[in-house]
Amino acid sequence: MEIDCGLSCLKQVTPPLSAAVPDMLELQYELESKAAKWYATIDIANAFFSIPLAAECRPQFAFTWRGVQYTWNRLPQGWKHSPTICHGLIQAALEKGEAPEHLQYIDDIIVWGNTAMEVFKKGEKIIHILLKAGFAIKQSKVKGPA
Repeated sequence: MEIDCGLSCLKQVTPPLSAAVPDMLELQYELESKAAKWYATIDIANAFFSIPLAAECRPQFAFTWRGVQYTWNRLPQGWKHSPTICHGLIQAALEKGEAPEHLQYIDDIIVWGNTAMEVFKKGEKIIHILLKAGFAIKQSKVKGPA
């Protein structure tokens, strides 16, 4: 059963943000230009739900279900700005941690290199930065180096 949390109504009255999420086609072209031999991908587990909502923002996300009022305490999936906010916070954490060269699309990250060990070390550093920033990594969703 799906719960309608009224996010569609909130979407209509939320002012636009400038999109910080990169264009997927541009990312593909950039990745192809690397011409690396080895790649690895990292997926952040439940990335939106890793981001707490500020207490003063929570009333905007309140909804009623079966006569009981609830509100989100974490960044909800389905809200129009969740991808942009999530992408920006992960990007900021990676920049602060001086992550090695990578490409990021919201909660998905790819690293590359000429050897498996180079890619492994880059991935390991990025995972360490993300864990330190409070994000969770599901090991089964880390792919590579390959």
